[in-house]
Amino acid sequence: MDTSLEKVCTVVDPTLAEMGKNLKEAMQMLEDSQRRTEEENEKKLPSGDIPGPLQGSGQDMVSILQLVQNLMHGDEDGEPQSSRYENGCAYFHEDEREGLAKICRLAIHSRYEDFVVDGFNVLYNKKPVIYLSAAARPGLGQYLCNQLSLPFPCLCRVPCNTMFGSQHQMDVAFLEKMIKDDIEQGRLPLLLVANAGTAAVGHTDKIGRLKELCEQYGMWLHVEGVNLATLALGYVSSSVLAATKCDSMTLTPGPWLGLPAVPAVTLYKHDDPALTLVAGLTSNKPADKLRALPLWLSLQYLGLDGVVERIKHACQLSQRLQESLKKVDHIKILVEDEFSSPVVVFKFFQELPGSDPGLNAVPAPNMAPSTVSQERHSCDALNRWLGEQLKQLVPASGLTVMDLEAEGLCLRFSPLMTAAALGTRCEDVDQLVTCIKSKLPVLTCTLQLREEFKQEVEGTSGLLHVDDPNWPGIGVVRYEHANDDKSSLKSDPEGEKIHAGLLKKLNELESDLTFKMGPEYRSMKSCIYIGMASDDIDVSELVETIAVTAREIEENSRLLENMTEIVRKGIQEAQVQLQKANEERLLEEGVLRQIPVVGSVLNWFSPLQASQKGRTFNLTAGSLESTEHTYVSKVQGTGVTPPPTPSGTRSKQRLPGQKPFKKSLRGSDAMSETSSVSHIEDLEKMEQLSTGPEQDTPEANSPEQHPGAPSPQEADQAEALQEKAQHPKDDCPQAEELESLR
Repeated sequence: MDTSLEKVCTVVDPTLAEMGKNLKEAMQMLEDSQRRTEEENEKKLPSGDIPGPLQGSGQDMVSILQLVQNLMHGDEDGEPQSSRYENGCAYFHEDEREGLAKICRLAIHSRYEDFVVDGFNVLYNKKPVIYLSAAARPGLGQYLCNQLSLPFPCLCRVPCNTMFGSQHQMDVAFLEKMIKDDIEQGRLPLLLVANAGTAAVGHTDKIGRLKELCEQYGMWLHVEGVNLATLALGYVSSSVLAATKCDSMTLTPGPWLGLPAVPAVTLYKHDDPALTLVAGLTSNKPADKLRALPLWLSLQYLGLDGVVERIKHACQLSQRLQESLKKVDHIKILVEDEFSSPVVVFKFFQELPGSDPGLNAVPAPNMAPSTVSQERHSCDALNRWLGEQLKQLVPASGLTVMDLEAEGLCLRFSPLMTAAALGTRCEDVDQLVTCIKSKLPVLTCTLQLREEFKQEVEGTSGLLHVDDPNWPGIGVVRYEHANDDKSSLKSDPEGEKIHAGLLKKLNELESDLTFKMGPEYRSMKSCIYIGMASDDIDVSELVETIAVTAREIEENSRLLENMTEIVRKGIQEAQVQLQKANEERLLEEGVLRQIPVVGSVLNWFSPLQASQKGRTFNLTAGSLESTEHTYVSKVQGTGVTPPPTPSGTRSKQRLPGQKPFKKSLRGSDAMSETSSVSHIEDLEKMEQLSTGPEQDTPEANSPEQHPGAPSPQEADQAEALQEKAQHPKDDCPQAEELESLR
């Protein structure tokens, strides 16, 4: 149904709008049925539309070489047959954009009769306008202006639809308004570039309506896009089929067919050979004519059947992936209503709090813009991580990550551009869906734990939460040490040492989390980046471990620095005391005893009874102490006990085999506690039985039993309890806890 009619129906009566919707669905069902019927009957293009050598399943190399020889000697059997694109000429080029630049030059020569003589003056008096869609590939408009030596105001970008139809299709009504405004200002609407499959999501413009608009205002219509490959199939959608009525189109058969060294082709309609020669679309040089040889040989070898099979296989891969992703939660498929597009664009998403549960997840009006922006950045980071993971796990899929203005980061599957070269199969698509399902729990959990992690960090002293929108993990945290300048973002050597030690300690824990140091550039302070997480992560224990470990590293660093200073001062003090001791010894012994010969004789006649004096340096106290007590008691002093290492207040005891930061189940804790109490009771009972009664009883003094010995039943019970105590693992899964309680 036409867009204007839909607008009228929506305004006049909601019932008519619903009727139009039902009619559209019915027409779509009829088209699907017709397509299935044609595919089942293996309907092919009429033989009259295909040149004779391309019909069938291809030719062998001998026949191809013979045909080349006949063409070189001019032994052609007849004129080429008519094709679907009537009265068309071909221009072969290496750069995909070169053909469009030559078409623009041809359009200028056609519309400006005096351009060959007057040149720029003609364009200055009546500026040409080239219209491009806002969804066109990036850099195309700048390339055209540079090649044609036109100012950038000659380029006009047409916005896409915002209310009705696809958001990646050109807004025809707005385009017509722009054309009228340009004509009123004395400009000349020259050329319109339409898309049969946009570069981003594979949408097709309303080419039929655009063709009517171009004929009305005398504009040249050029079409390009990946969906032009479907023209080789038996079933072609009406929107793509309308491209055969345009003035020119650019085809890229190399990626479509997996041919790496073939040129692109620009087909155009024009009756004046002189203008095409001036525009550079035709040439008399034999070397220019040989550009088509690689493509011609490849098409001869593949034949029509080979070409159709490869394009059909790519379309089936897209349809297979799209149908599979519809059944996966938290995966949003964009452009679902574009049935003719062989491109699948999807992304991971999770509904925001208070948002519309629809596909677009529109934020509520009361939600702050900063919150919406933060959520979008978080979702973009997760989609980037998902794309990187899928490209590594399924490289044959050819997935690419792209950024759309409205939807954010998305993943694109375009088999027409990658399947033939990568050899993508249906099994690869199934593996891709399986990998997506396996990554969803980690994605959803990480997105949910981000807010909890932020709150825990903000509630812990000494830690600062850092917002990094490009990080896909739980979050980023920085430890603020005592000498940290919080107002400065310059490099911090002391903080770098603390964070380096903290990163080493966290990685030694061998948890399921990944920890990284960042950033790599020195203009920012060091931080700890925490990666993706599963749903059983204890965020409070994680944050507490980070804070306690960083505090320990800082205190140990301070202790080492203080000890170094104390040792330095102690050495200086020891040197001073040694000098004083030497002076005292000199005064005590006298000058004569210092003379080598005299001193020896004097010491032989009158030995000097010198006391043994020494010094020891106490690292704990940081002071010099006398060794007199050591020589008297023959025992070295123990010194002062060092202070205890700080520990967390909420640290918990992990079960055997449990990794750090894992949440323990309540059921297992209750079982452990019950089993521990039961084991203690068994031990106490065993000790009572082994000790025996404290008082003598008539039964105890009986001649059949030794006094103080337990009865046979009690002995058996004690033996069973003893065996149970020796093998606690048989009855209690927490063997180490029971052993400690014992």
